[in-house]
Amino acid sequence: MTVLIVASSKDPASLNIKNCLLNQSKWEIINTFYENDVYKNIKNKKLIIVTINDKKILHDNIEIEVQKTIGLKPKQAIFISRHTSKTGNPTLTVHPIGNFNKALFGGKDKTLIKTSPILMTNLLRILKIKADENNLYHNVCFEVTHHGPNISIPSLFIEVGSTLEEWKKISPAKVVANTLLEYFNLDNRKKPSNDIPILVGLGGGHYAPRFTDVALEKKVAFGHMIPTYQINSGVIDDEIIDSVIKNTPNFSGIYIHKKALKKSQVTEFKKLFQIKGINLISSKELEKIN
Repeated sequence: MTVLIVASSKDPASLNIKNCLLNQSKWEIINTFYENDVYKNIKNKKLIIVTINDKKILHDNIEIEVQKTIGLKPKQAIFISRHTSKTGNPTLTVHPIGNFNKALFGGKDKTLIKTSPILMTNLLRILKIKADENNLYHNVCFEVTHHGPNISIPSLFIEVGSTLEEWKKISPAKVVANTLLEYFNLDNRKKPSNDIPILVGLGGGHYAPRFTDVALEKKVAFGHMIPTYQINSGVIDDEIIDSVIKNTPNFSGIYIHKKALKKSQVTEFKKLFQIKGINLISSKELEKIN
């Protein structure tokens, strides 16, 4: 399975992470893409790095371009990226992509991209461990589903935030790079079991604090995550619910962050999920990580 790691020459954090990947492992140049070298990992030959010259969130269908240009058919995309926020808080995040409403930042209107729950959740855990080991002060968390690009294969973003100063630092970029290398270089016998509940998260803030805590403490994985602000905007309809489930592979059920929603909203969703035959999963039902 070819795993496509996508960097952008327009993004200092992205280039920083890419350079750390190249420095922390052995790679060979196998081609060019947009006049940038394409790298294949020598130890794990399924890992490929490509670099584009525009914004990642606006660069649709890169998997098709890679197949036509390089002759490789990627099955998974990982976008290494900067993270921006109004607060500027130092952050390391992973998140799924897609739009619940209008595509204001790439992708397509009301279109969700297939998630990688097991991969994304395990990257979060490794990221947290490595951030702690390296005494980083960054908040390590999920973000809820948002922005583009449009792409037909399972995809996620892994990011360093949230200011130019942080994007240029080596230590957080190195942690992100080593997180990716550790996961993909693990012997299959040492990888976490895939036999765990795969959930969609519903409710809470943009940085998904409840889903992050549950993922770090319990044997579970999250796919798409819907924040309270999208629910309050009225865009989460039957079509969106069906789409988040469809694009969360091996979906088991929905985890509701009840304290982040009005009681009336929780009641309404419970009725809808009962009609649809969707399981509701609580943290009490989930096994703790040893």
